[in-house]
Amino acid sequence: MQLKDVIIVDVRREADFAAGPQMIEGALRKQPEAVEEWAGELPKDRDVVIYCARGGSVSNSVLDNLLSKGIRARLIEGGIEAMKP
Repeated sequence: MQLKDVIIVDVRREADFAAGPQMIEGALRKQPEAVEEWAGELPKDRDVVIYCARGGSVSNSVLDNLLSKGIRARLIEGGIEAMKP
């Protein structure tokens, strides 16, 4: 798997995003509360990686939703906070 083949989705809540708006380069920004609205835009033949602020309930609930729709999704353990130096 190459990074160019992966779709990265930032699903942080508004307050978490406002507190630290840096994103992984190339990531899409989607509202976790609206996952039912945007999940259909994601392809089922590519890997989707999601992240939230700390890799907790927000990204886990989005992950469960995407997996139930047949989307090849996974999450970044620890969220974007785990990626900071």
